[in-house]
Amino acid sequence: MMVFIYFIIIGAIAGWLAGKIMTGGGFGLVMNIVLGIIGSVVGGWLFSFLGISASNSTLGSLVTSLVGAVLILYVGRLIKK
Repeated sequence: MMVFIYFIIIGAIAGWLAGKIMTGGGFGLVMNIVLGIIGSVVGGWLFSFLGISASNSTLGSLVTSLVGAVLILYVGRLIKK
């Protein structure tokens, strides 16, 4: 149960930060959590593909999620244009 809460908290923070970085604002609590969780999967895949291990700590997990969430928003913008 604690792991689930941890993912939600990290996801919310990463999604909110990604929203601030890419568009200047967040997307609401639920969308921030969803974006951060999906971002953690994408970031984890990207980091493992590059041979980087950053998720051994809370800060590493946050960075991994943030990178993934920013990448998702960037690709979304490219597709939207």
